[in-house]
Amino acid sequence: MSSLPIIVTNAWKAKYPGVVVGILAIRGVENPASHPTIDVRKKNAEDALRKQFAGNTREDLKKLDRMKAYEAYYGPYGKTYHVLLQLESIALKGKPIASSGALVQVMFIAEVGNMLLTAGHDLDRIVAPVTLDIAKGTETYTQYRGNPQTPKADDMMMTDGEGIISCVLHGPDQRTRITDATKNVLFAVYAPAGIGADAMRAHLEEMRDGALAIAPDATVELLDVYEAK
Repeated sequence: MSSLPIIVTNAWKAKYPGVVVGILAIRGVENPASHPTIDVRKKNAEDALRKQFAGNTREDLKKLDRMKAYEAYYGPYGKTYHVLLQLESIALKGKPIASSGALVQVMFIAEVGNMLLTAGHDLDRIVAPVTLDIAKGTETYTQYRGNPQTPKADDMMMTDGEGIISCVLHGPDQRTRITDATKNVLFAVYAPAGIGADAMRAHLEEMRDGALAIAPDATVELLDVYEAK
């Protein structure tokens, strides 16, 4: 049983039926600048995406079922799903998957390949419990790159005992970011209605396998999917 308590609020369940969130917590990981196994996975993922979507346009990518699900969430806020732009950059423009340490690459490979919105956190910087909730639009937090941010009202978010650690529209916080010194990690994944628990679990398992390829002695503390019903 995990020592990290997860609270799912009734407000989240009521606001977004059919939405699923996945949480993966692993202890004893490493985040080296690079790792040969992950380098190969990254190259294979880039090649596969370019082959799969050769000849496509951004408008073609937007018609993919998973992209449509996210665009339905982002659209009312006047925003574009950022993973759509990442996929376009990698698959259509030949850019590489972002490189920010091997452990973070594991996350990015899965995020772009599966098109599921994923945030990474240093588990040691999280103050339990973690709560899955809906923003009121009055909260504030510091984004990953250091900018102050107020979430949009009704955006899905996760908080810990000190504040917001991520929200869908504005991403993860700075306080709990993964660094090269991270030894224990938490990955949080948001998927709107229409994607489902099976896809979420497969995504979490892919990231688990990637993290264990870097640190074979790491221990999975939590791998679970939470569905709004």
